[in-house]
Amino acid sequence: MKKLISLVLACTMALSMVACGGSKPAEDTSNQTETDANSSSTGAEIALVTDVGTIDDKSFNQGSWEGVVKYAEEHNISHKYYKPAEKSNDAIITAIELAIKGGAKTVVCPGFLFEVPVYEMQKKYPDVKFIIIDGTPNSGGENPDVLVGDNTEAIYFAEEQAGFLAGYAAVKEGYKNLGFMGGLAVPAVIRFGYGYIQGAEYAGKELGFASGDITMNYTYVGDFEASPEHTTKAAAWYNENIDVIFGCGGGVGNSIMNAASPVDKKVIGVDVDQSSESPTVITSAMKNLQNAVYTTLDEIYNDNFKGGTIVKFDVTTGDVLLPMETSKFENFNQEQYDAIYKKLVDGEIEVKDDTVGQRPEDLGTEIVVVNFK
Repeated sequence: MKKLISLVLACTMALSMVACGGSKPAEDTSNQTETDANSSSTGAEIALVTDVGTIDDKSFNQGSWEGVVKYAEEHNISHKYYKPAEKSNDAIITAIELAIKGGAKTVVCPGFLFEVPVYEMQKKYPDVKFIIIDGTPNSGGENPDVLVGDNTEAIYFAEEQAGFLAGYAAVKEGYKNLGFMGGLAVPAVIRFGYGYIQGAEYAGKELGFASGDITMNYTYVGDFEASPEHTTKAAAWYNENIDVIFGCGGGVGNSIMNAASPVDKKVIGVDVDQSSESPTVITSAMKNLQNAVYTTLDEIYNDNFKGGTIVKFDVTTGDVLLPMETSKFENFNQEQYDAIYKKLVDGEIEVKDDTVGQRPEDLGTEIVVVNFK
């Protein structure tokens, strides 16, 4: 089979890891710093519990919180966020209970770390609505009981479509030496990476590229934190002539930006529009977290809550995208973006996701895996 992309997997995939790291240990919620006018010691009707990252992480927590703030301020509803004291189910449960005791009628839980806590809390507090993002409530363990309660809605995104758009745009922009640096190899991160590969391949075929014209370094670093080690790894990739790295892992992206800046290389952000984080960010593979949370809150307050269900936001809802208005493309343009987006919406292009396997070559695309470790 003729091969189009040479995919270089730079280090061992951390497929056995199942927990997400934050940028730093979080403080106890009882001593929470009031960073927003709505924050107070008296609780609030709508609460968001962060993962162990910060509320202004320019990523998952912040995007979800912005949806809470937008809806609550438009409708004059009290709102507040809570931070678990540590990365553990018990700490998250404590934060959720603190929110509920403070009067929360809806609790927003952004991330798969909330799967076990929400599984327990949705049964203990049947009158409280729970919104969990990128996770399905379950009992944990090897053979968990899975239950999306009638008072819970589980939200997912088609990250593979957002990754596809990022890979397609990168190649159309003129980049041939690509990188993907994920955090943990959890489903959402895998979907971003798999889509990225397929988008790059699709653009390469459109441009008539030959075998080996596009290369890609691909790895999972094992956490979601910014670190000197991640910066060093990204710098080594850039020194190997990688043009742009898709940083798919919270603080990992900041490490990549630090490596890109001195050598005039490029970065693709993730989850939210990260263009303001660094001039090196040419675009971001976005999940419209703000809109998903806003929409679900609106359903709750208008008695249209989809309790007991799993809801997926994708291109058909306009909730996975590239922020073209802030992207720093010189060649890839709005017309090209609209055309490829329409193909995704119409189903002309079907992007494979994490269900195909645990390694990029499981995609079955025309890829050569070189130097896999």
